[in-house]
Amino acid sequence: MNVEQLLSQFQAKGLESCFHGRHINPQIYDGLNGRNWSLQDYVARGGYQALRTIIGLNGEAAWTQDQVIACVKESGLRGRGGAGFPTGLKWSFMPRQFNGQKYLVCNSDEGEPGTCKDRDILEFNPHIVIEGMAIAAYAMGISVGYNYIHGEIFQTYERFEVALDEARAAGFLGERIQGSDFSFQLHAAHGFGAYICGEETALLESLEGKKGQPRFKPPFPASFGVYGKPTTINNTETFAAVPWIIRNGGAAYLACGKPNNGGTKIFSISGDVAFPGNYEIPMGTPFAKLLELAGGVQGGALKAVIPGGSSAPVLPASIMMDITMDYDAIAKAGSMLGSGAVIVLNDTRCMVKSLQRLSAFYMHESCGQCTPCREGTGWLSRMVDRIETGRGKPSDMDLLDNVAENIMGRTICALGDAAAMPVRGMLKHFRAEFEHHITHKTCMVSSQAHASHHHD
Repeated sequence: MNVEQLLSQFQAKGLESCFHGRHINPQIYDGLNGRNWSLQDYVARGGYQALRTIIGLNGEAAWTQDQVIACVKESGLRGRGGAGFPTGLKWSFMPRQFNGQKYLVCNSDEGEPGTCKDRDILEFNPHIVIEGMAIAAYAMGISVGYNYIHGEIFQTYERFEVALDEARAAGFLGERIQGSDFSFQLHAAHGFGAYICGEETALLESLEGKKGQPRFKPPFPASFGVYGKPTTINNTETFAAVPWIIRNGGAAYLACGKPNNGGTKIFSISGDVAFPGNYEIPMGTPFAKLLELAGGVQGGALKAVIPGGSSAPVLPASIMMDITMDYDAIAKAGSMLGSGAVIVLNDTRCMVKSLQRLSAFYMHESCGQCTPCREGTGWLSRMVDRIETGRGKPSDMDLLDNVAENIMGRTICALGDAAAMPVRGMLKHFRAEFEHHITHKTCMVSSQAHASHHHD
């Protein structure tokens, strides 16, 4: 098998990911079929009308920067990359009176395990991101932007470059856009597959050609970002939501979701479900409905769910089946919505083995800048590995929790927390499985399965 054949196994055809027709009131994935990604197709769907409106080309006066920001604030749009910070508020932090160059950056470094939503947006609807970024640039008085795309989806990066060329040729990017006074240059940059470069300041370092390690904050990017200049960074999906908001109004977007959680959200559901893929649904949709859209649990009964990417604490089935998919409800339940990657685990899954896999990932992806994370992720991984392979000691339970607690809040960026939270979540809800591994040197799940089979 050559390299091309090997890689082709992992390339999304889209059918599995976002063309299944089981979205609920989609805005970003609406009308996509995998072939209609070009500028001509996007314009036919009403594309670039929002940009034309704000720069005064649709028969109305041009919007002021404050009007655009106020509309986004009213929409209740929150950052879709993981933190959930209000987008309009973030845009208002960009200094107005600064006379030098300001930058806009799109974080398309989609590295969170379980997440694949941004890849589909960039590959199958790239112009919605370009239009969203142009609107954001207009609102903040920015003339140059960059889209930093995950290095392991190079095919998607190439597609986005083609879309940029189309937009420039049609006058939607460049100097004096559509004959107006607004100018905006947008460039694509690709990473090299480092998870840490999804952290906004590590991304900026990488964009500057340096080693992708997070910066101390403050200063925040709004005052000291790319090349030391004021910079605003948002996620791909956040920018993709903006054109719909401008066309339909902030209030309409807010009404799509629930208070403080406006609009739709794309969830990447994977694991033990019949139809894994991306599902765009209104914020506040019950988890039970999302699970139903994905064809229900496969191979056993629902045991647990990681609701927001691998760094979100796991929640047991009893809690998940009662909550809605929005920032506030999941936070109240003790986890986080994060990037929207929903990992479903059935009752044949060993939680110790699952944590062993996650802990090895965070150890591998730690950039090594901060001692608690550099050393602590290794300790966590080795301890969980010890428990999984029957070499665990009773004292390991408290030691695991103690090490995880000592990593949290003691690092420059959130990768340390991301490594510690799965450990603490697993111990909180599935402590008995870890204790069984230590006491009996066997897996509780496989033992139960064997006993059940023997009883039959």
